[in-house]
Amino acid sequence: MSTPAPGTLAWFEVATDDPETTQKFYGSLFDWTFESDGALAATGLEYRNIKASGADRPMGGIFGTNGQLPSHAVFYILVADIEATCADAEQLGGTVINKRLDATPAFAYLRDPSGNQFGVFTPPAA
Repeated sequence: MSTPAPGTLAWFEVATDDPETTQKFYGSLFDWTFESDGALAATGLEYRNIKASGADRPMGGIFGTNGQLPSHAVFYILVADIEATCADAEQLGGTVINKRLDATPAFAYLRDPSGNQFGVFTPPAA
């Protein structure tokens, strides 16, 4: 399996306080399958990886918010350097909401100049 190229739309998340209904909706609509992310579940986070029918790897996830966040969906772009991408985004009129360089994978949430939220991440080292 190859890693997508930088600049590629490489992941998405659907955050919801009702993961069961969300899973049923998207699973029925697109024939997606879901599997609990064991590593995240061990930390107490409800997270389900999403696979398209016939795919060899997950393409996104459902994040159970337990009512702590509003429901939303966000897309993630693979980048080579999070710090440089955040700096470039700010120079172009965007804002950095949150940055986690110590996470695996490292990621940041940003807003474009119109206020749309999106994420960037770097893949974990092989």
